[in-house]
Amino acid sequence: MIGASAVGGAFARGAHRLRVVTRVAPCLWVLGVICWELLTPHDTEVVPLLAAAPAIACASSGRRGYILLLGGASLLCALAPPTPLEPDGDVEEPHAGLVTCCAIFAVVVATYLGNGRRLRLIRELEQLRAVAAAAQDVVLRPLPARLEGIELAGGHLSASRGAVVGGDLYEALATPYGVRVIIGDVRGHGLPAIGTVAAVLGSFREAAHEEPRLTGVLRRLDRALERHLRARASGECPPDSPVDEEFVTVLLLEVGPDGEVTALNCGHPWPYRLHEQPVGPAIARQTDPGEVLPPLGLFPLPAEPPAAHWSALGAGDTLVLHTDGAEDARDAHGTFFPLRRALSEAAGPGPLVPTAVVEGVRSALLSHTGGRLADDVALVALRYDRCPLSAPTALTLPAADAGRN
Repeated sequence: MIGASAVGGAFARGAHRLRVVTRVAPCLWVLGVICWELLTPHDTEVVPLLAAAPAIACASSGRRGYILLLGGASLLCALAPPTPLEPDGDVEEPHAGLVTCCAIFAVVVATYLGNGRRLRLIRELEQLRAVAAAAQDVVLRPLPARLEGIELAGGHLSASRGAVVGGDLYEALATPYGVRVIIGDVRGHGLPAIGTVAAVLGSFREAAHEEPRLTGVLRRLDRALERHLRARASGECPPDSPVDEEFVTVLLLEVGPDGEVTALNCGHPWPYRLHEQPVGPAIARQTDPGEVLPPLGLFPLPAEPPAAHWSALGAGDTLVLHTDGAEDARDAHGTFFPLRRALSEAAGPGPLVPTAVVEGVRSALLSHTGGRLADDVALVALRYDRCPLSAPTALTLPAADAGRN
């Protein structure tokens, strides 16, 4: 399995080598033209090729000082007197050197001005990315490291290049009724689904504290989604997909003080339960499925949505919630990602650490798919332990810019 630190180190080394190559390329071009001019007969004129050096410098390094330096060096080479290999110069075209100098000067001016505009666009793009990252963090904010005896870690991978948030959502809150967790998947993926994600998460963050029963939270989510879809249908908010095809799969969990778990499932994959092992990988089992309701947005909820009640979590037991993007991910040969095995290997022997589980599965998933995701992926790990094992920081995962990365 490839660790995140190893992947980051390899990426940094590759980026450094690329920067070195791009800085050296224009100098090698000038040197090659000079050698070609010195080693060819006097009737072969290759000095005008020096005019390409500033353009290469602009395309490679993008530094304006570097462009001026190479442009000046090219002008000096073009104005240099004839060499012993061509003592008579160019008789037929005595002004060839002046023409070459004018061409080089024109290229330098054009690349210098063009590079200035390029730098302004890069600065604007960086500002827009910073604003987008801040907005995305508000929608899908990092999970706290610990809530009432439960260690948490969450991560997300977006199928849209450069996006942090997509069609998957998750949140965990400490409420008077226990720790309540949601994970869901909006139809579609990437940036077009963010509006629905924001509507569902906003409703959950309010209802989780106000509704004494988990079924009440689910009804609030259903009404919030209905209002959001009506607003899109009436044109009050920008459309991103056909309203009549919109739905959201949702899994709601409530972990009581004694470790008892109550779950409501609307078309979402059931989570895995990891059991610590002193020797060898942890044992990963999918939770016993209860009755599954249709996804929100397709049909009205029943009068009394069926809730599943699981046996109480023991100290060290870990629940891993995921979206279907993890199980449905494939490699280049069409092989599905082995999520259960990846969970066991990421957990390893000994005490479970949620951040290690999420990061291990993330690395294995990126390695399996080569960084090319067909759907968004979200993971949430919850370790029940009244005695703190560690205090890891919340984990926020970036994009497969990946390939991204």
